[in-house]
Amino acid sequence: MARGHVNLVKLCVGAERVEDLIDWQAERRAALPDGLPRHVTRMWPKRAGELLDGGSLYWVFKGMILARQGVLRLDEVTGEDGITRCAIVLDPEVIRTEAVPRRPFQGWRYLEADTAPRDLPAARAQEDDLPPQLMAALAEIGVR
Repeated sequence: MARGHVNLVKLCVGAERVEDLIDWQAERRAALPDGLPRHVTRMWPKRAGELLDGGSLYWVFKGMILARQGVLRLDEVTGEDGITRCAIVLDPEVIRTEAVPRRPFQGWRYLEADTAPRDLPAARAQEDDLPPQLMAALAEIGVR
């Protein structure tokens, strides 16, 4: 029986809000040949097959998972330093999710599909983000 897909979770360093990520990726995409956003990392996911079977990269902003992007493919890239890395090529659509607290960590971590935050309904996706402390307090008591 197939296990299904797996996701990744990553801190969105340098971005305080989902809009910051969207804006930054829009600027960078214009310079890329395929126009698709990507996140380059040193490590190649060992569970690549599961990740590419419908997985997403979930983004953490100020201690809260708030958004995700589907993973389209993994590309091998070589940096100017000659080191081979993994480019996680993402769907350009940034999907807002329920706010779920996440403690700081380095790199990326796996996130099983059954524990991943749910996508926000389309009507709520356009709402402004609440302050991180308020989102964390609401998530802690089970209100999302």
